[in-house]
Amino acid sequence: MASSRKWASVISSIASFIYFLVIFLQIPLFRVPCRGGICKTPMEVTSSQLISCQLFPAVAVKALLYPGAIANAFLNNKPIPLYNNLPKLYKFTVFNTAPAISDLQRLEVVAGSYLSVAGAVFGLMKPGRMSLFGILLVIWGLAREILMRKSAHVFGKDIYIYPAMSIAMVSAFLSVKKDVRKIVRSCKGRHVHKAKHL
Repeated sequence: MASSRKWASVISSIASFIYFLVIFLQIPLFRVPCRGGICKTPMEVTSSQLISCQLFPAVAVKALLYPGAIANAFLNNKPIPLYNNLPKLYKFTVFNTAPAISDLQRLEVVAGSYLSVAGAVFGLMKPGRMSLFGILLVIWGLAREILMRKSAHVFGKDIYIYPAMSIAMVSAFLSVKKDVRKIVRSCKGRHVHKAKHL
């Protein structure tokens, strides 16, 4: 019993850390129109919303964006961007004139992105279901829009789900300690059952 809890705790902690890296290093998970143009990560969707609505100080939003900007600079062999130039780099300085309509159309993606970012932060302290709910909401919103466009025979490349979404989904699921404990117990139960029959 104690060992299954220990294994669940270890797996959950590792999964939460992987999920945190995926979100904060801004690994592209999807492609969707947002207030700043095209967003590819929950962090970009959340940051564009926070900057345009002025809910948080710009300094806090830049702090959220900076780790991903540094990671992208390293991957693309570009110089590390200046902290003050982040809104311009992400094209969050000029927004579309009618953003509210697109936000309402993609409410699940916006809400899911908020939950994904918050879940990544809180998951490091105490893993929970927030990350999983966030990713599920984002996937549901994107899938719904893709299906609606196909049914209306509207095809475009502005909405897309990248393969890296599966990494985010699995790590978000495995970050839930109770669910991991159930999986570990069922695996141990099968192992004991097989050992008895040998």
